Amino acid sequence: MNIKPKATKNIVNDAIIKEISDAVGTLSFGTVTVKVHDKKITQVEVAEKKRFDDVWKIEEGGGI
Repeated sequence: MNIKPKATKNIVNDAIIKEISDAVGTLSFGTVTVKVHDKKITQVEVAEKKRFDDVWKIEEGGGI
């Protein structure tokens, strides 16, 4: 069975899009960085931020 190059590209593109979508879906706060090299996505980085805003509401002036 021969897979045409275009069909292979679509499979790869779909996998990358799913990976990016999953990364965004897991974050409440943070960033998803997409790195490109020679017009191709080569890396997806996820940086999650932890927010502690509720700590200040519980104990005014408290904190960590």
